Amino acid sequence: MKDFRLVSMAYRDLVFDLAALVDEAHVEEGFLDRLLRLAHRSLSALGMTIGELSEGPEPASRIVAATGVSSWALGRLISADVVAACLRPEPPPFRIELDVLEPIARRQLQDSAAGWALVHPIKVNGRPAVLLGALFEAGQDINPDQTAVMKLVAAAVGYAYRTGAAHASAKPSEAAQYELFMAVTSHELRTPVTVIKGYAETLRDHWDQLADQQRRESVHVIGQRAGDLARMIDRLLDASTSLPADSRVPFDLAETLLRSASELSVNLRKRLVAELPDILPPALGQRASIASVLTELVTNADKYAPGATPVMLTAGFDRCTVYFQVADRGIGISAGAAANTFERFWQGDTGDDRRYGGAGLGLFLVRKTIERQNGWVSLRPRDGGGTVAEVRLPRGDIGVGEA
Repeated sequence: MKDFRLVSMAYRDLVFDLAALVDEAHVEEGFLDRLLRLAHRSLSALGMTIGELSEGPEPASRIVAATGVSSWALGRLISADVVAACLRPEPPPFRIELDVLEPIARRQLQDSAAGWALVHPIKVNGRPAVLLGALFEAGQDINPDQTAVMKLVAAAVGYAYRTGAAHASAKPSEAAQYELFMAVTSHELRTPVTVIKGYAETLRDHWDQLADQQRRESVHVIGQRAGDLARMIDRLLDASTSLPADSRVPFDLAETLLRSASELSVNLRKRLVAELPDILPPALGQRASIASVLTELVTNADKYAPGATPVMLTAGFDRCTVYFQVADRGIGISAGAAANTFERFWQGDTGDDRRYGGAGLGLFLVRKTIERQNGWVSLRPRDGGGTVAEVRLPRGDIGVGEA
């Protein structure tokens, strides 16, 4: 016989926890992640996701929060076909079979015993803007109580997006995004050019007055900044051009990471500690892009983690993907801000009191570069303090068509 007293207590805990979350939504960062963990526990789900839907000429719907068996998908794009399958006219929530997903996602979830998903589209300002999903085992059914919990959580997610509590900062308009992107790009390119020009003019105008060591140092700086400029231009070109499917080939990720790490600047090499597994399946993508991606992530870790603590480079694999992580013990990032960090217009600190240079262009280009290879990248707080950047690519030993 069902113990209604226990059910009543469970609902009481759920209501109290949810009320506390909503009450803190405007002052507490990481609202979506905390809400998702609460829903995961209350629904007895295998995993949960929140996906943001985008509109425009280049839709980029993606997973912005994930728990349990779905954690690997954080940062992954959601295809237009999957979005269409989840936007039904019937009242939500409703059941979605995993065969609507891309092969790589379907196999990954099935390997974790997931058999189907409960989906709840959420409208913001009159249009579908968010997808809330919960994964369950193949033979598992849900009861009306769990359906009610899903609807309640969906209402809380909708509240967070309508009030702006879902993100640490509001996004500007498309026109403002374009203007800021152009300004940031100009600034990022102009900075090394200005340094090169300054040192070149110093050598030209004061050659006879400079000591031999000063000349060597000036030439070294010119060469270093020219390399930075070349890498920035390469990343811009890579991110703005299309990538034919047949240009993705299997490659040894561990060997590529070690070689790329050896090409970092001396200061970065001193901080980086690589702990790579002896056995790693091949990755499917573009080997040449890994060097610029690793350089950007390690540079970011070095910038936001002052001191001598090591920056860790690790790698691993699962059923369908191969990944590597760059982890630091720096200032960290809140769960609420992590979803925004790869946007081209987003800045971690704004105003006249900004402590760190740059404006996030590098991370935007990292994401574009990896997504062109059918991969994805995410940023999350590190246990014990700091930040973890994770890059995932399809495994190269399961077939291009399946990845």
